[in-house]
Amino acid sequence: MTSEFAVEMRDVVKKFITPEGNEMAAVDHVTMQIKNGEFFSMLGSSGCGKTTSLRMVAGFEWPTEGEVYIEGIPMGHTPPFQRKVNTVFQSYALFQHLTVYQNLAFGLEMEGAKEDEIKRRVGHALEMVQLTGMDRRKPKQLSGGQQQRVALARALVKTPDVLLLDEPLGALDLKLRKEMQLELKALQQQLGITFIYVTHDQEEALTMSDRIAVMSKGKIQQLGTPVEVYERPANKFVADFIGESNFLEGKIKSLSKDEASVFIPSLNADVVGMPVSEGLVKGEEVVVSIRPEKIRVTEKDLKNTNLFHARVTNTVYIGADTHIYVDVNGAKLKVLEQNRISRLDPKSFYVVGQDVWLMLMPENTLVLKKD
Repeated sequence: MTSEFAVEMRDVVKKFITPEGNEMAAVDHVTMQIKNGEFFSMLGSSGCGKTTSLRMVAGFEWPTEGEVYIEGIPMGHTPPFQRKVNTVFQSYALFQHLTVYQNLAFGLEMEGAKEDEIKRRVGHALEMVQLTGMDRRKPKQLSGGQQQRVALARALVKTPDVLLLDEPLGALDLKLRKEMQLELKALQQQLGITFIYVTHDQEEALTMSDRIAVMSKGKIQQLGTPVEVYERPANKFVADFIGESNFLEGKIKSLSKDEASVFIPSLNADVVGMPVSEGLVKGEEVVVSIRPEKIRVTEKDLKNTNLFHARVTNTVYIGADTHIYVDVNGAKLKVLEQNRISRLDPKSFYVVGQDVWLMLMPENTLVLKKD
């Protein structure tokens, strides 16, 4: 019977010895379940444990504690060549002296596949990545995007159950990277193969993933859909790492299931928001987070909840949006407004020194644990 999960990590720890002789946990008691056919991303900055986790799934590293399961079978100490997984690296790792066809055929030849079978599978893999007709070229005769596709085709030609991708788009320019993100997601949906993707690029993870594990210091800070981790971050780290946020520190005055009132010393006022982090208690020191695009600017006092007088200190026009920096009783906040109308008229811009009112909608004002 096929397992519900393509990959599971159960309480996995990976320790290394530093050059100074100290023991360091690169992965610290990580548990995650990755479903069959899912596009799953591990997101975090350098040193957070995402690549080490991927390498343990691939078999390049073995866990110090815990177990890695592939299709329900314990594989934590199984060599890479005995796992039905394949890896695409950022460097592509193509054989420069071989043609595209020979690069793709190499792994199949090592398995002893027959020539007709190799020709059929290589042709199909090249068709999948839209490189039909380029089989006689060598890697140096291809663009960066085409080389990335060859690396992808070489991994797919062996029909793995799970495809592991370690920042494969990192070497591409911004425009091509965005195009390849959409192509990769479309290809994954077409094939139905489980993709496990490692990246430090938050937008990349949000664009492609069914679910994201946000990692820091070897631990999973939050695991959820792109909407969940952006709209309802589990803590300040996630809110700060994914997208932009304004943060205000304060203390909880009152608390219910759906609402919290927080006194913010820098504003000398109460802010009403939604308790998001688990285990919040009355009297706790917390952080209130609100995204710049969630703040509404008005020129009138509407006598609403969470309405604050502010003064514009700077504006930055960047085409699609205008960034407005404001001072609220000494607290500095950033507001983002989408430019839905033509702004050739100077009067349509906010100006430095202008008095405005900020409206913080309670459902977008998130009360989070400090850590």
